[in-house]
Amino acid sequence: MSRGLFITLEGIEGAGKSSNLSHVQDLLARTGRDVIVTREPGGTALGERIRELLLHSRDVDISADTETLLIFAARADHLQKLVSPALAQGKSVVCDRFTDATFAYQGGGRRVAHKRIATLETWVQGELRPDLTLLFDVAAKIGLERAGNRSSPDRFEREDREFFERVRQAYLEAARREPARIRVIDASANPAEVRSQVDRVMEDFLRGVD
Repeated sequence: MSRGLFITLEGIEGAGKSSNLSHVQDLLARTGRDVIVTREPGGTALGERIRELLLHSRDVDISADTETLLIFAARADHLQKLVSPALAQGKSVVCDRFTDATFAYQGGGRRVAHKRIATLETWVQGELRPDLTLLFDVAAKIGLERAGNRSSPDRFEREDREFFERVRQAYLEAARREPARIRVIDASANPAEVRSQVDRVMEDFLRGVD
């Protein structure tokens, strides 16, 4: 049995990646694949508890280094208990955020050294990397306006626009380094056009793996 496909969705707050998760799942399911949808941080009982701490803690001061280590702790549990077993069984996994988010948010946003994150990436993941990453790109101003309209802000959403501009630029730099894996979606377009872009990228990707 061949390993399943590992597809991740990335982008700053308000970029629309979460709303396209089920669409990517449907596109894969139409090809006869068994698909699991998950998220980071999260995906397991421990991961969800760490997520709650990272996103909604108001009475705990979390440094950038501690934040990064907590994210990789959640990721290690996620990989061991859900992602890696599913891929080994030939199931495809669609994940809302993965390590590109850590390089963008903790690396670009918090300015944690790239080398530190890369060391943790190798330790926790080994050689596992996504087969495809859809990067939903939108200007920080637009993304934050969208996010502000949907709910009360979490710990990250309370950061200023300059933080998210650094995050966005870190994402785009990653896409420039790995254009074959990280495909940029213009998330400033209307929802129908965004979905059309996703369709084209997924069609091209699946053509190459089938």
